[in-house]
This record gives sequence, structure tokens and C-alpha cells, in this order.
Amino acid sequence: MLSRKMVEALNDQIGAETYSAYLYLAMSSSCSALGYKGAAMWFFVQMQEELTHALRIYAYVNKQGGHVVLGAIDKPPANFGGIKQMYEAALKHEKYITDRINKLVKLARAESDHATEVFLQWFVNEQVEEEQNDMDVLSELKLAGDHGGALLMIDRELGARTFTLPADLGLSPEGSPAGGAA
Repeated sequence: MLSRKMVEALNDQIGAETYSAYLYLAMSSSCSALGYKGAAMWFFVQMQEELTHALRIYAYVNKQGGHVVLGAIDKPPANFGGIKQMYEAALKHEKYITDRINKLVKLARAESDHATEVFLQWFVNEQVEEEQNDMDVLSELKLAGDHGGALLMIDRELGARTFTLPADLGLSPEGSPAGGAA
């Protein structure tokens, strides 16, 4: 059973993951406006991933007998500058999310909530991957500089990213927690 404090913290994280989705959708739109169709797709896929992170936490809270209470989602920025600035902002945001996840792990440990600590390990590993992905793209963008041909190649590479809905979200086809009432 989750403590009230843990439920509140996980509910807050659902909001943070949903904001992440909003942020990446805004970045996708900005990339489209700038003519970076590949980067627009990359950020759109990132938005989908962030929504699955929120759903993963939603399913866990419900499975553990908690009550998900959704809060307001802040409006993301509308303009980010160029593509390099977007990936810098994305990396900064992922570091913020990593810090939030680490605080959740710390709370789980303080409460001897071993089940939640194990659950959160997936997010710890995911954040390592998320930050590395942003750093990899930033490295390529820095190497490309202002060379249009290099930027075009990077954009095409980014556009190859696809999304697959994870099978292990813990949700039934109806969208309710697995095993729960539909």
C-alpha cells in the first residue's frame, strides 16, 4: 500500500511527465515551422514516450490501491530558437526529470517502500537513455554547425525514429488498470 505522501509525489510526477509531453509537442511544432521535418518527428515520438511514462505511473498508483488525482499542466513555451537550442532545452528538461525521479527513489527508500523503489528503477534507467539521446543529437548538431547539408542529413536521421506502444504499461485495452473494472 502506498503512503499518502508517495501517492501525492507520484501524482505530481504524472503531471511532470504530461508536461514533458506538452513540451515535446511544442518543440515538434516549432521544428515543423522551421522546416525540420525529421526533428519534428523525433520530438513527436518523444511526446508519445512521455505520455506512456505518465500512463505507467498512473497504472502503478491504481494497482497499488492509490488514487490518481490529476493537476493542471503548465503551458510550454511556443518558441525555442533554433534546432540546437531545442535539444539543449530538451537535455536541460530531462536532467530536471532525472532529479525528480531520483527524489522519488529517495522517498521510496525513506519509507521502506521497496515495491515503489523497484518500480522506479525502470525510470532511473530510462532517464539515463533519455539524457544520452539528447547529448548524442547535440554532439551531431555541434559538429554540423551551420552547414546546411550536414543539418539536412541529421534531420533525415532524426525522422527515422518511430514509436511503439510498450506492452508492459499495465493497462487493459479499455484504458483502465489491468485487472481493474472497465
